[in-house]
Amino acid sequence: MRIKVTLQPEDLPKNWYNIQHDLPEPLPPPLDPGTLKPMSPEPLLRLFAKECVMQEVSTDEYIPIPEEVREAYLRLGRPSPLYRATRLEAYLKTPAKIFYKREDLNPAGSHKPNTAIAQAYYHMKEGTKRLTTETGAGQWGSALAMSCALFGIDCTVYMTRSAYLQKPYRRTLMEVYGADVHASPSGLTKVGQKFLAQDPNHPGSLGLAISEAIEDCVTHDGTKYSLGSVLNHVLLHQTVIGQEALEQMKMFEEQPDYIVGCIGGGSNYAGLAYPFMREKLKKKSDTEFVAVEPKAVPSTTRGQYRYDFADTGEMTPLMKMYTVGHTYQCPPIHGGGLRYHGKAPSMCMLIDKGYMSSVAYNQNEAMDAAITFARTEGVVVAPETSHAVKGAIDIALKCKEKNEAKVILFNLSGHGLLDLKAYEDKINGKLIDYSPDEAMLKESLAKIPMVA
Repeated sequence: MRIKVTLQPEDLPKNWYNIQHDLPEPLPPPLDPGTLKPMSPEPLLRLFAKECVMQEVSTDEYIPIPEEVREAYLRLGRPSPLYRATRLEAYLKTPAKIFYKREDLNPAGSHKPNTAIAQAYYHMKEGTKRLTTETGAGQWGSALAMSCALFGIDCTVYMTRSAYLQKPYRRTLMEVYGADVHASPSGLTKVGQKFLAQDPNHPGSLGLAISEAIEDCVTHDGTKYSLGSVLNHVLLHQTVIGQEALEQMKMFEEQPDYIVGCIGGGSNYAGLAYPFMREKLKKKSDTEFVAVEPKAVPSTTRGQYRYDFADTGEMTPLMKMYTVGHTYQCPPIHGGGLRYHGKAPSMCMLIDKGYMSSVAYNQNEAMDAAITFARTEGVVVAPETSHAVKGAIDIALKCKEKNEAKVILFNLSGHGLLDLKAYEDKINGKLIDYSPDEAMLKESLAKIPMVA
């Protein structure tokens, strides 16, 4: 039985796929936070590389990948392998076939280099001297720190305080690559000082770390900002995952009935799902797409689809997305990359239009699934990825109940070898489940600006 498929270096995609070409309607435009009117992309040039801004608004179906970026992809392990989880299938006694795409095998240990390399390259070409960014559990910060080292750019990372304390070796990894890493909220920015004054033990959030990184960027010359998820150009860089997986599933002679992935901002799942979603949007497949989020930050399952700030400090444009409110204080779950109040606008539109569904799990049940996966397939996954594993297992068990031999594909978006504290807490019965009550959600949603 075949359990692994690899592609050759020459099979590495030459283009990124842009979902905006095939969406059922144009995305609602970002709004100026002062006027609440649609804004031009020009102000984004102060933050992002010009090429990234052009990709952000492009509706071209494919964007060419620069040769220097493709070379870096090859050097760091692309194309990545795709596996069939035969031992997990046997353990579950399911007739379903489960496949997973390995995005954990590069030096940074996650899918994040797919966009970090691209963004660092474009900034290098423009002469950017320093990049600022945020990170949750540290996967994105590690990837950008590595990419900045490759292209000779200084890097400053604001890491959510809960993850900064939980995951010291992620911080060390970023520092090995030469990055300056600060716990967020920090005392280095006005927005960080504001939240520390309110709560000296504030656990931080991705939204707050974004605010700090942007403030740092706009108050220092020669500095620009890099985002690890949510925006269109970030998601399209990740589609090398799905394009490779399309070819690999053909080599397995299988077509996925379900495609599963965890969502924080949405980049890893979009990277796998969007090339397959293209076929569904063109009515060439009936694949079901299942996005999995934490119950602690239930943006798509309990939030609202409306305009909101992308950051806690209200420095960004407003984007239409599923959100629990930009002031929502995200609980300190170990899956730090999922601690974001909103989601990628393109993914939110697909959920709103019914092309994609979403489910939520607490961290105990997700980590139970991760331990099962480790004991059957041998891979210790990141706490974020554990949500995808749980989603895939649940579908496989439903197939068992119905005796259906469906095909399930999920994205193994990162390894958990620097997240063993989460496993330790789980094994010792110290892992806490968080779920917001209605009053908390109502309060945070009430603070979102009213947009007609």
